[in-house]
Amino acid sequence: MPAVLDSAAAVRRTAMDLLARREHGRVELARKLRLRGAAAELIESALDRLEADGLLNESRYLECFVGSRARAGYGPLRIREELAQRGLPREAIEAAIREAGIDWAAQLREVWRRRFAGQLPVDAKARAQQGRFLSYRGYPVEMVGRLLRNADLD
Repeated sequence: MPAVLDSAAAVRRTAMDLLARREHGRVELARKLRLRGAAAELIESALDRLEADGLLNESRYLECFVGSRARAGYGPLRIREELAQRGLPREAIEAAIREAGIDWAAQLREVWRRRFAGQLPVDAKARAQQGRFLSYRGYPVEMVGRLLRNADLD
């Protein structure tokens, strides 16, 4: 039976349980608490207290999310869009991507090598297929184009 979120303590406990599993952004955590039946005023006060205690930290969440998605092979455009959909401010997203210190060109080469075994496209159809895949993963079209023209290979 799910917990009833009718008190500040119950909302805080549920929020802390969610944060114990992984980092969350404020908007995402508020949405999850709302879905579990918590009242808006209880949610806001609990989130304010969690931020004051240092348990809810959006910059830490951004850092973890960017690193995790980059390690999974996603590019900056896809990561930026996913974070925007989670309700985070664009300036904070841009700063997190910039501060991540990721070599996106090297990341792109690695994703391409894993997916296509390092085989450059032999015809227009193969070029389009590889380009679509890499663009879907969130890499800029110009970077993908350079890679597929063999300009970016070691």
